[in-house]
Amino acid sequence: MYAILDIETTGGKYDEEGITEIAIYRHDGETITDQFSSLVNPQIEIQPFVQKLTGISGKMLQNAPKFYEIAKRVVQITEDCVIVAHNAAFDYRILQTEFRRLGFTFERKSLCTVSLSQLLLPDQPAYSLGKLVRNLGIPFSDQHRAQGDAKVTVKLFELLLEKDLHKNILKAHISSEHPNKVPPKFLEVIDGLPSEMGVYYIHNSKNEIIYIGKSNNIKKRILNHLTGKSKKARVIQNEIHKATFALTGGELVSLLKEQNEIKTNAPKLNKAMKYRIFPMGIRLDDSVEYPELIVEQIKKEHTYFSVYKNSKSAKSAIFNWTENYGICLKKTSLSNKTGTCFLHEVNKCDGACTGKETPDSYRKKIKLLLADFEYPFSDFIITSKGRKLGESSFIYIKGNVFLGYGYYELNHQIKNDKQIMSRLISMEDNPDVQKLIRSFLSRKKYNKLIPLE
Repeated sequence: MYAILDIETTGGKYDEEGITEIAIYRHDGETITDQFSSLVNPQIEIQPFVQKLTGISGKMLQNAPKFYEIAKRVVQITEDCVIVAHNAAFDYRILQTEFRRLGFTFERKSLCTVSLSQLLLPDQPAYSLGKLVRNLGIPFSDQHRAQGDAKVTVKLFELLLEKDLHKNILKAHISSEHPNKVPPKFLEVIDGLPSEMGVYYIHNSKNEIIYIGKSNNIKKRILNHLTGKSKKARVIQNEIHKATFALTGGELVSLLKEQNEIKTNAPKLNKAMKYRIFPMGIRLDDSVEYPELIVEQIKKEHTYFSVYKNSKSAKSAIFNWTENYGICLKKTSLSNKTGTCFLHEVNKCDGACTGKETPDSYRKKIKLLLADFEYPFSDFIITSKGRKLGESSFIYIKGNVFLGYGYYELNHQIKNDKQIMSRLISMEDNPDVQKLIRSFLSRKKYNKLIPLE
């Protein structure tokens, strides 16, 4: 038996959504044997874009039953059934969340008509429900309403059943996984977490931090750790005793705080970031007549103007600079052959490798390249979103050195160095930090960039 369903929700933060409408068709593989549909009062606001998409407003739901009033009917009509939905992971997760709020577990096998369609209908140009069924010639009315979407999913599922004559593919893709099923011992950990931006810390029973991460939705990310199958997820599931967190508000503060906390605490599951996020660097050897660019694993005794996650990325950057700045490949650590570089042979190098280009001319190119890796000002702050309404975050650069981050509510609170320092949470500058800040600036993800005298 199958329970083919669709759910409309309020939208909003992960795991905080509420159901606004539900439709379920019980199907025996040949025909519908039972059906249920209802509007649902979620007791929380519906996001404006969801209202526009579905046409369901808060006013429409004032007299609708609350989920606990229809929960028994949902259990009955789905009993001994495989849950079938288009993007089943979403609908199933929402149902599990609603039942968990009532203190009950809801467990069914599930089947996703998106993945099944991709297998049985491989030539379709798109697999969103609307585009897919229209391309298949299935009539579709009341799109983005539960009953309309569920009814057309029934038609799609019946077609897929016909395509899968021996039901082998269908059986293989019935999932017994529960994407939102968390063992009871983890429920207390999950329920205390926010669905907001921040850095989180996973502790073992000895209160040791075994993993540090960042996310724009802390609750969702830790839930993924507790239901995942990766090696890291398995270790977390075996050892987690509690999870703590620090809200950050902005993306840049999250990135900077995460790397700093990992370097400070050295959790055993953050080995890759324990020393450096970007272990490869490019430095300038200015001791020779024609300055040379050296790609190497970062060493403490050298200064690097740019850093990278791997040697491939670093080498790719140099090849780009040969195009954009006229850098001679022979004047880098990427070339070890004698004679001219191959770029000179195709007229893309001005001849630093042959002496045709003067050292002064070549140094000007290097100077232009390095200028692109400088901060826009020597002293400035970058402001972004804060942790709460009315608050902003800032990071402080002074003398081209990152000093830390902080929070403020009114502009006049960060007008001078003394005020900034009084609110500053100090943090160490390093090549990783510089890379993160430059990337953030290039993407213009901040609210304001304020130069300081």
